[in-house]
Amino acid sequence: MTDPATTRLDPLIRPATEDDFGGIDKLLDGHDAVSGAPPLRPGLRLAHLRQALLRGEVHIAQIDGAIVGFGTTVDTGRALHLADLFVDREFLGRGIGGRLLPGLLSDRWPRTTFASDDPRAMPLYIRAGMSPLWPNVYVTADERFLPEVAPGFDSEPATAEQIAAIEGEWTDVDRSADHAIWGDREGAQPFVVRRAGRVVAIVQARRRIRGEGRWLDRMRVAPEADPLETALAALRFAAAPGQEVGACVPGPNPALGVLVRSGFRVVDGDTFMASEPGLVDPIRTFVDPGAP
Repeated sequence: MTDPATTRLDPLIRPATEDDFGGIDKLLDGHDAVSGAPPLRPGLRLAHLRQALLRGEVHIAQIDGAIVGFGTTVDTGRALHLADLFVDREFLGRGIGGRLLPGLLSDRWPRTTFASDDPRAMPLYIRAGMSPLWPNVYVTADERFLPEVAPGFDSEPATAEQIAAIEGEWTDVDRSADHAIWGDREGAQPFVVRRAGRVVAIVQARRRIRGEGRWLDRMRVAPEADPLETALAALRFAAAPGQEVGACVPGPNPALGVLVRSGFRVVDGDTFMASEPGLVDPIRTFVDPGAP
């Protein structure tokens, strides 16, 4: 006898509109309730979905008119990034994620994503042509646990346009659309890190979306700068006195071990996957899972 809980489903897959955001929000509330995540401040999730709709693709899966899954993609200038893929917890393991992927990814290459620790996620992305390259580790601590900054570093506020231009010079990739979004987030603090007067890192930091404190959305170290000392300086300049500060740090990044040994807690993790190596430099970058 077939188990209804494992029967593959054939939902309606279609592009989303703003009218679908309430159903997507309800789906994500169900995941938050199980994970025990602190509440998200009102409006932030809808802002993310609006940005995704403007910049990339948002598709939903429906059964009997109810939204049971959704996904989003964004073009990062060097790859198509699958930023979200969620299925209603009552329908997990029934093929809905696999039905959403072809429309979201289309025939776009290269492609990247962050796979959650759910064992069903990675095989889905491997079948879509991506390989696991490294773990991403989400770390956080009170700013007092940050190591001391090496001599010669300072920071200076910058606009999103300015740091996008600097990154373009370093990488030949236009990330101006992503920097505009990072720079527009609540409590955004775009800045550059200098050493001996030379820009050695660009940073997008902001207020946390859950709880209090600061979060480093993304950091990129200059090609010739020391990746460890510069990353630690960037975190120090992003932090607020007496508050938590955190970031998503690629596993190969030299700062990860230093931060954990200094007292930073590991609060989450996932796996960076890509259709080819070299799209993201894990040594010189702290990444945003929505657009690494």
